[in-house]
Amino acid sequence: MNRAFNRKKDKSWMHTPEALAKHFIAYNVKFLGHTEVDQPKGTEVVKDAVRKLKFQKHIKKSEGQKIPKVELQISIYGVKILDPKSKEVQYNCQLHRISFCADDKTDKRIFTFICKDSESNKHLCYVLDSEKCAEEITLTIGQAFDLAYKKFLESGGKDVETRKQIGGLQKRIQDLEAENSELKKQLQVLDEQLMIAQVPPGSSMSSKTPTDIFDMVPFSPMTPLVPLPASNGSAPPPPARPTEISRDLFGAEPFDPFTCGAADFPPDIQSKLDEMQRQRWRGSKWD
Repeated sequence: MNRAFNRKKDKSWMHTPEALAKHFIAYNVKFLGHTEVDQPKGTEVVKDAVRKLKFQKHIKKSEGQKIPKVELQISIYGVKILDPKSKEVQYNCQLHRISFCADDKTDKRIFTFICKDSESNKHLCYVLDSEKCAEEITLTIGQAFDLAYKKFLESGGKDVETRKQIGGLQKRIQDLEAENSELKKQLQVLDEQLMIAQVPPGSSMSSKTPTDIFDMVPFSPMTPLVPLPASNGSAPPPPARPTEISRDLFGAEPFDPFTCGAADFPPDIQSKLDEMQRQRWRGSKWD
């Protein structure tokens, strides 16, 4: 293994400063994965991580799984691992969090670096298969560190603090976007539950009595109105006549054929009714 940060002073860098300061250098590599390590640096530390992830690689190959291809972007701000097609950032390792970087001299394809995770504060070792350009990647990261350090000295340390604040804000934005997405899902579920609650069950709809256009229950001769019996089983009493009888504008009581008895008619009218009843009886007798 070879540490990237201990380069010789007479060795020139591979890229122009503008390429790393204003843009980035990209490499297409295979991502073996990352694993937690106990120490932030050390050759033996990364060797153990490489052996572990290589073993997992062989297991995945035996199960028919392919090693994912990724795009590695290096700049003075950090190392990014992206999806090569969608360009979605999978891992964003800020440069000041990278504590160790090395390539394997026995296997020129393997490149590794250790970065402290911003959330868990654990040290994670990333291992990549770079198709025999591991040393070039190591030197590129070394050049990025050199340019970042020079920029730090020129700005008096303010630039590093600014990058830290920007990194914190970016992380906060990602958390808020994830929270917003989760709230949208919950709101959609609540809307669906509300729509279900507003629809009445089919059984209650079938038992509802139909009405006409005036929202009135139609009269049915098959179901005459029958007075309900009293609680003791006897016939219900006749409707009580009100004690105070209202009169019309001529001072006469209103005629009620249901509550009016025979003694309620005036004498002259009662006599005529009796005469009509006798004549009807006589006529029916002769017939």
